[in-house]
Amino acid sequence: MARTIDRRGSPPEGAPGSAADRMAPEPPQIQSEPTPPYPAERLEKPGLERDMRLKPRWEAVRYRPAGKLTGKVALITGGDSGIGKAVAILYAREGADVAIVYLPAEEADAAEVARAVEREGRRCLRLPGDLTDPAFCHAVVEQTVRELGRLDVLVSNAAYQESREDLAEITDEQWSRTFRTNMDAYFYLSRAAVRHLGPGAAIIATSSETAQLGQPSLLDYSATKGAIDAFTRSLAKQLAGRGIRVNAVAAGPVWTPLNPADQGKEPERIREFGTKQPLGRAAQPEELAPAYVFLASDADSSYVSGIVLEVMGGL
Repeated sequence: MARTIDRRGSPPEGAPGSAADRMAPEPPQIQSEPTPPYPAERLEKPGLERDMRLKPRWEAVRYRPAGKLTGKVALITGGDSGIGKAVAILYAREGADVAIVYLPAEEADAAEVARAVEREGRRCLRLPGDLTDPAFCHAVVEQTVRELGRLDVLVSNAAYQESREDLAEITDEQWSRTFRTNMDAYFYLSRAAVRHLGPGAAIIATSSETAQLGQPSLLDYSATKGAIDAFTRSLAKQLAGRGIRVNAVAAGPVWTPLNPADQGKEPERIREFGTKQPLGRAAQPEELAPAYVFLASDADSSYVSGIVLEVMGGL
């Protein structure tokens, strides 16, 4: 069973050890996130966070907002769960209204995100659909601008992943779907968004350590992440003169529905997910989200563009 820290607050007055607990310093976050072994589970695609036995951490209870995105509007793909969910919550906490894109089958997770965003006092526009459709990519950008009034931050985060141990096992359909979801959508969304973005705006993509290190069981997925890195660096140079920054976050293993929903990965492998990182565990979404705040905030990263920011657990 993964080790966790109880986040329900201090025990009631009179509870055994309650005074000592309140006086004792809370363990640092680096040591208080869940560690392996994780539950060996298998989710049906696309994978719902609500069905996971060990729920990903997205609350970011230690995070202290500073109004970094006040008055901004962000469009986040894959915003129903995992990294996208945590980013949506922190963006709302920093003062932004958000639009989240997700598959129709992920509606239950998306509804939870919308409620969490609204608890932060911000608006959440839900946009279900399939990002492999270029017309849909264009439509979500236009609908965001129409309903939320503007667009300042685009986060291309949605991903498709299916492990295959042999190159011969990767079908044409899988290769195409992985690229259309991970890379093509990034292109279509960026092309649609640029006309609405002004100086100080940001485009952020989710990359992966697989782009830099390779992963033999994820040939197609790793290739899309390498393409994302190259596209990010090139688009950053193209848009620099317009004051629009373009960056990516290279994530190490993160505890999200993506891996338990990988039908090519044996559930037993999930138990040791992230153990190869120097920190010895997978990241939680709440540990990735602040990087996206940094890259979205013109006050924090106005001189940062064209980078792939590594958040890889020390690897």
